[in-house]
Amino acid sequence: MKKILLGIALCATMGFALDAKAQLIDESNVTITMDLQPILQLNMNGPQSIDFVFDQISEYIAGITQYAATTLTVSSTVNWDLYAVGYGSNSLGTIWDQQAIYGTGSDPNAIDSISCNALELHQNRVNPSTANAAGGIAVDYSAAFTMATALGANSVYTSATPYVRPAATEKYIAGHFNTADFVVGGTYLTAGSVGSDFYYTIDYRIKPGLPATFPNSADNIIGSTWNGLTNGSQATNFAQPGLYTMNLKYVLTENN
Repeated sequence: MKKILLGIALCATMGFALDAKAQLIDESNVTITMDLQPILQLNMNGPQSIDFVFDQISEYIAGITQYAATTLTVSSTVNWDLYAVGYGSNSLGTIWDQQAIYGTGSDPNAIDSISCNALELHQNRVNPSTANAAGGIAVDYSAAFTMATALGANSVYTSATPYVRPAATEKYIAGHFNTADFVVGGTYLTAGSVGSDFYYTIDYRIKPGLPATFPNSADNIIGSTWNGLTNGSQATNFAQPGLYTMNLKYVLTENN
């Protein structure tokens, strides 16, 4: 009888030990990838072509202004800068393209090389980041249009290479040349839209003057040179009547 009891006790002990060590494990792995693509999105609302027709003496003297003709809204995941650049499709790149001449075009004092910075811009709010701008005529286009001559205060930046960012002495709409001057990423959709750093309305003005020497332009005709072209007797030169076109590009770029 004792032998039988011993056998039962031994089996019970061995069964307990086997249960304590038995663990079955299986597994499968999933790799999660997150691809954060940088986004720079500039929306422009307004006409694709803006016309200035000067057919009244008063328009030559006072100029023509197109108010709030363009609205710019920005969304970005990175720090950004925004600038405007005017340029022509001609070999010089920084003068208006003359499409037609009115009259004989034989007056030696009639100049057809009109700088693109005869176009003036005005933005509705001050550039939010210009701490390291290098003392150009202005850091942005926030100055109000005035009747008085304010040489270059609102003249658009011009360049034959529009995708090369303007130097530290030039105007930007937002941000600036230095890497420390930028607008932090965000969007007009959540930043309160109007009045935010992500929303700008642009006014345009051209003021030929009488005669048409563009007295507010950074490179007016009466200056010693016009875009590097010597014009002879500067005091009597004026813009040749005709039809002119130029390109205006808004460039949103990552600050780096």
